[in-house]
Amino acid sequence: MASAPKKRIGVLVVAYNAASTLAKVLDRIPESVRPDIAEVIVSDDHSQDSTYLVGLAYQQISELPITLIRQPVNLGYGGNQKVGYELAIKHGLDIVVMLHGDGQYAPESLSDLLGPLLADEADAVFGSRTMVKGEARRGGMPLYKFVGNRILTRFENRMLQTDLSEFHSGYRAYSVKALEAIPFERNSDGFNFDTQIIIQLHDMNMRIAEVPIPTYYGDEICYVNGMRYAFDVAKDVLAYRLQKAGFGDGSRIALAEGYQLKPSEDSSHGRILAFLDRLPPSKILDLGCSSGLLAERLRRRGHHVTGVDMHELAGILGRTDAFFKADLNDGLPAEIGSDFEVVVAADVLEHLADPSQLLNQVRDVLSPGGTAVFCVPNIAHWYPRLRTAIGRFDYDRRGILDATHLRFFTRRSIRKLVERQGFVIQRVEPVGLPFDVLGLGGSGVRLLRFVDRVALSAWPTLFGYQFIVQATPGSPSRPIPTVQPGRRRSSSLQMGVGTVSERMLPAN
Repeated sequence: MASAPKKRIGVLVVAYNAASTLAKVLDRIPESVRPDIAEVIVSDDHSQDSTYLVGLAYQQISELPITLIRQPVNLGYGGNQKVGYELAIKHGLDIVVMLHGDGQYAPESLSDLLGPLLADEADAVFGSRTMVKGEARRGGMPLYKFVGNRILTRFENRMLQTDLSEFHSGYRAYSVKALEAIPFERNSDGFNFDTQIIIQLHDMNMRIAEVPIPTYYGDEICYVNGMRYAFDVAKDVLAYRLQKAGFGDGSRIALAEGYQLKPSEDSSHGRILAFLDRLPPSKILDLGCSSGLLAERLRRRGHHVTGVDMHELAGILGRTDAFFKADLNDGLPAEIGSDFEVVVAADVLEHLADPSQLLNQVRDVLSPGGTAVFCVPNIAHWYPRLRTAIGRFDYDRRGILDATHLRFFTRRSIRKLVERQGFVIQRVEPVGLPFDVLGLGGSGVRLLRFVDRVALSAWPTLFGYQFIVQATPGSPSRPIPTVQPGRRRSSSLQMGVGTVSERMLPAN
C-alpha cells in the first residue's frame, strides 16, 4: 500500500523592528524539524530598523529555504499575516506555522504544534500558555495581562460556545486547506485578526486543537493597545452572534458562503425536521440545500434526499444521495426526476426573481398526495418595521434583510402566492427568533424563548421571524375560510411543536 505523500510544511515569521532577535529565532528552529520544512517565509512589515538586512544576511548563510519579503508600507499585524498566508497558498504548502520574529514564542515547540496537523487530527493548532496551571505567570506574564486574557477568553468561549483555554496566543499552525476555505483576507489588519480567524474556523466547524507552550516575556516592545484590543475582540464576537441571527451587514466578520443549520426545536429547521419525523422514509427533494446539513439529518432518519443548489459547497456530495448544481432562477434541472413525496424549499423563494415559476415545477415533480414545505422570512417582523420607522432601512448579511433577497413576504402574500400556483395550504406556522444561532444558553435564554412564544401566539405577523407553509398540490377539498380585517381566528399550527393562535391583521 502506497504511503501518503509527505506534507509540505511552511513557517511564516512575522517581523517588525526585530533586528536584534530575528536571527536568534531562526537559529532556534529545532534540528529535528528543519529537514521537513519546505519554506520559511520571513515577512518584514516595513520595519524602522535593519530587520530586512538581518534577514538578507541570514538568508545567505542558512541552509533553511528562506523567502524574504519586505512590505512597502506597514500593513499591521493582521495585514502582514494575510500576505504570508496568501504566499503559503500560492506556493502549494500544506501546513503553515506562524512564528513571531521578536522571540516571544518558542521555536522549540514547533514539533508540538505540527503533530495534530501531520496526523490529520486538526485543521488548526494553537499554542496555549494557560493549559498548564500557573505556567503563564511563572513565565513572566504580567498579572494585568493574565487577568485580562482569562476574562476575554471566558467571554469569547461563552459567546462562541467553544472551550479554548486561550484565545490570545499568537503561536499558531494552520492547514493551508483550512485557510483556503475561509475569507481571512477580509479580516482586520490589526491585532484582532487572530480572534476573527478563530471565529471563521469555528463557523466552518473546523477542528481546533491546543497544545501547551512555555510563556516568555522579555524586553521586546509590545505594540498592542490593551484596552483597544479588548474592545475590538469583544465587538468581533458580539457582531458575529448578531450577524448569525440576521442582524448586521457582515462588514465586521467575513464568513464563508453557506447557510447554517438551525437545529433547535423552536427554529424553522427544527420544526421541519419534527414534521418529517412523522413520515415514513420518503423520497425528498431539498431545494437550496446549501452545504447539506439539513439533508444529512434527513438521511439519518431514513429518507432519500436529492439536493439542488447553485453552489457545490464543501461536504455536499457526502450529505445527499444525489446532488445537482443549478440556479433555481432557471428552474429545476430536468435530470432530478419526479414523484418526490416531499419537496422542501427552506429559505429559497425570497432569493428568486420569479418564485411562481419554481412553485409550478415543484407541483409537477410531487407525487400524488405529496407535500411541499416552504419557509420564508417575514418582512412584517418588528425588526424591519423598526428599521424602516427610524429611517435606517438597509440590507444585512443574513436574516430577513439578507442582501441576496429579491422578494419580500408577509404571511398574507406567501399564502396568496402558494394558492395561486395550485396548492392547497394545510398549515401556516410562524417561527420566532433564531436563539440557537445567537449562541445563548441557560435560564436566560429559556426566559427569552418563553417571552418570544407568548408574543408569537399573541401577534404572529409582528413577532414571526419566518413562516413555514405546508401545502399539497390539487384543488381544495373544502373552501379556505376568509377573515375580515380586524377579526381574529384560531388555527391549529402543529408542524412539529405546540399549538399557536394566529392573530389576523389587515396589513399583513
